[in-house]
Amino acid sequence: MPIGASKRARNSTQRIMWGLFGASSIVNLTALLIICSFVLINGLPAINWTFLTEAPTDSMTAGGIWPCILGTILLSLGTMVVAFPLGVASAIYLNEYATPGKMVRIIRLGISNLAGVPSVVFGLFGLAFFVTFFGMGVSILAGILTLGILILPVIIGTAEEALKSVPQTYREASLGLGATKWQTIRLVVLPAAMPGMLTGAILGLSRAAGETAAIMFTASVFFTPYLPTSVFDSVMALPYHVYVLATAGTDIEKTRPLQYGTSLVLIVLVLGMNLIAILLRARLQKRR
Repeated sequence: MPIGASKRARNSTQRIMWGLFGASSIVNLTALLIICSFVLINGLPAINWTFLTEAPTDSMTAGGIWPCILGTILLSLGTMVVAFPLGVASAIYLNEYATPGKMVRIIRLGISNLAGVPSVVFGLFGLAFFVTFFGMGVSILAGILTLGILILPVIIGTAEEALKSVPQTYREASLGLGATKWQTIRLVVLPAAMPGMLTGAILGLSRAAGETAAIMFTASVFFTPYLPTSVFDSVMALPYHVYVLATAGTDIEKTRPLQYGTSLVLIVLVLGMNLIAILLRARLQKRR
């Protein structure tokens, strides 16, 4: 094939691929806007001060969702406290200490497979292991540990990629100045990789806040008139509350505005927590 014809063919292929990628982005963005607009239009009329600060009343056909908001925040933040240090420690071992070989490949394969397990399986595991075997009951602690295991593969994967992105010259320079390997990791590698690690934390936080199947067996209850006072208390949570209102409520049609309002609050809450994490990541990037 002549050089000119070959170049035109490559350019045509490139334009076609760029067009496909652009079309895919537009489709995804359009779907996101439609969903958010639908929830906003239907949920906004239900939002008021009573809805945000009071507990459900009249068999959950009236009142508010404050216990659900508090429960979701506790579960999400508690999950990050458990999962983020474990995920980062695992990534440090795999990337900085482990000798490449069959065992490391098996570990990485297990992490990848764990990321694809349905959340309901994690919920059943949490029910059998934390709720029953360890006797934690349906509690905040059991839900946090279950959600922590669920998001651990995401955090390990992103943390390991963040560590790999740190130039090897950083490590060599630190070791050349007399620092130990652990000092190099703690004082040089981790600060440089932390913005990338926070990306995994953001993804994990979003998933933990929106999970239903993993907490319906381990942490959430249909209704409780009391706010939690310890990690061994059960809680209400926004995603499970939406599920209950939509499938098992006493008057599903009457609670329809509450369903959309709760969904809107959940979206805003997740976006708010993500925004805080993104701002923290941006601040760390500026300090590099």
